[in-house]
Amino acid sequence: MSDIKIKSAFISVYCKEGLEAVVKKLEGIGATIVSTGGSYEFITAAGVAAVKVEDITGYPSILGGRVKTLHPGIFGGILARRGHGEDMSQVAEYGITLFDLVIVDLYPFEETVASGASDQDIIEKIDIGGISLIRAGAKNWADVLIVSSRGQYEELLLLLDGKGGVVSAEERYRFALEAFNMTSHYDTAIFNWFNRNGDIAAFKQSIISAHPLRYGENPHQKGIFFGDPDLVFEQLHGKELSYNNLLDIDAAMSLIDEFEEITFAVIKHNNACGVACRDSLKDAWEAALACDPVSAYGGVAITNREVDETVAEEMDKIFLEVVMAPSFTPGAVEILSHKKNRIILCRKDATAPAALFRPMPGGVLWQERDRAAESAGDMKPVTDRHPTEEEYADMVFANRIVKHSRSNAIVLAKGRQLCASGIGQTSRIDALRQAIDKARAFGFSLEGAVMASDAFFPFADSVTTAGEAGITAVVQPGGSVRDQESTDYCNKTGMAMVFTGIRHFKH
Repeated sequence: MSDIKIKSAFISVYCKEGLEAVVKKLEGIGATIVSTGGSYEFITAAGVAAVKVEDITGYPSILGGRVKTLHPGIFGGILARRGHGEDMSQVAEYGITLFDLVIVDLYPFEETVASGASDQDIIEKIDIGGISLIRAGAKNWADVLIVSSRGQYEELLLLLDGKGGVVSAEERYRFALEAFNMTSHYDTAIFNWFNRNGDIAAFKQSIISAHPLRYGENPHQKGIFFGDPDLVFEQLHGKELSYNNLLDIDAAMSLIDEFEEITFAVIKHNNACGVACRDSLKDAWEAALACDPVSAYGGVAITNREVDETVAEEMDKIFLEVVMAPSFTPGAVEILSHKKNRIILCRKDATAPAALFRPMPGGVLWQERDRAAESAGDMKPVTDRHPTEEEYADMVFANRIVKHSRSNAIVLAKGRQLCASGIGQTSRIDALRQAIDKARAFGFSLEGAVMASDAFFPFADSVTTAGEAGITAVVQPGGSVRDQESTDYCNKTGMAMVFTGIRHFKH
């Protein structure tokens, strides 16, 4: 496939930024320009000659601008195959002007949706002619260069300037690829807006921006973040974020959002190794770190309050790979920046995705985000002894954590502090034993502690083991055919147990 020289261009753009330099360069290489409405006025105001699209179609822009380019005289000039005899005969027969370059962008549909505009205003930003022109130019990339975004103007100028308007097949193909990326993304955005109530069960996702990572979970795996991390946080200091950093950051934000009171959490490999609520942030940090100072090393620390110098001084005593908060005082940033690779993130007010999905052979699994958050009022006592006010507070606290722990999961807590958790075990009793052993290893007394389970207990062995360890209250979903056995043990030993009716599996 041979090079082509740009001799004629069709231009119809919504955003005129950067266009003047392009049209002046086209004028400089002797290219003829055909343009529409506002683009024509902009081009001629810049002192560059252009032909009105109406002079080719014989029709003015009609229906409030909805129809102005949908005409054989335009699309024929884009889609005609230069090496196809019949096509070229029809071009000659109907006097069609051939276009070597098409510059078209799209109405700002997503921006209009994001602005909170009315449905009618949004519908008017569904581009018809523009997207058809882009698709036509991309389809016929063998003969046409299609520029579908002002972000490509700089590269276009290099082609026009450095090569005198000569464009290779490889360059045309690359621009066509970008064009189809743009149109498919645009159509997906429109469909997802129309389908915002989920009337059609269809999986359509599109993100254009991509941030290559150093690697994936492991150095031999490629990793990319699709999206814009700047919408979620501002990085104040530290090295480039890794794939695993981002996973832990996501887990940390999901957990901390469960708490309105002053809270600190430490995350390691997507699970909490320290969580505490206190009346002061410094106390919350010290209590969270005390849960498991070994695992906290190299972890992600997150809080829901501003970090000041006093708290930063304490945090700086341990190596933390990521520190995240809604804000930091300047002094805190200076202190935490002592370690050059430590990542400091100032969190923004970004909304968590409403749905979660993961690929698997044959398709994609989709589900709603688990937004259930049980309060003390949602916990139904099933034992003779009802929990005390303190036990209720600790059960609510523990239940929030177990919701974000890998199943099978058990969380032990006392005084709104995580004592230990057993996570990712293949049996619930093993998860409990792991949690008990870990709590004791770090010097926690479980006398008066509470236990939260992400799912029901299939046997009474878990509440039995918990009771023998000193645990006095249990929160679980309930629903086992052997629930009564667990209840009987609790009644026998004076333990309190509540059912929530809500399971929180996380795999």
